[in-house]
Amino acid sequence: MPSGEGNSSVARFTIDLRLADPAWRRALPNAAALVRRACRAALKDELPRGRTALSLLLTSDAEMMQLNTDWRGKPKPTNVLSFPAEGAVDPSKPPPYLGDIALGLEICQQEARAQHKPLADHVAHLVVHGTLHLLGYDHETDEQAQAMEPREVEILGGLKIPDPYARPQPQPRGRAKTAPRGKQPVPAGRKKKS
Repeated sequence: MPSGEGNSSVARFTIDLRLADPAWRRALPNAAALVRRACRAALKDELPRGRTALSLLLTSDAEMMQLNTDWRGKPKPTNVLSFPAEGAVDPSKPPPYLGDIALGLEICQQEARAQHKPLADHVAHLVVHGTLHLLGYDHETDEQAQAMEPREVEILGGLKIPDPYARPQPQPRGRAKTAPRGKQPVPAGRKKKS
């Protein structure tokens, strides 16, 4: 079933979602709607016309480790993997199939906790990130990252999700500072003693 909006002059997207690990439903009850929304937002901005499809796999860290080992030679789980069907995509003529994206639940949860972010925001970011990889974006070099990261931030902003690359503001520590004794401000309506 097409997940995009509009008629033939507007982009239409088919997003095949497979929830391979039932723990996703417990951790993020609206996972299917969330990932489709994030994916559509990235595609809508990048592919304003045509039809295309992709698949999304929400799985466990064990399966992510297997995929990462098999395809990248890295025997460890990772948060997101993208498998583009083509190296670069012409936005005016998108291919019928963009590729596959996979997300591992446990590592997504760990990262969201460590970064003090809602899991839903982190997952949406990774879906946008993975979708941009399918469209030919990368971040292997500084130049590539300077092109990709602002796109992620812009797309996420449209979803009302804060900039995932913004540095957190330091929180003040310790007691609040007060004015030195004898220099206390006078509350409104009271006269200062002489």
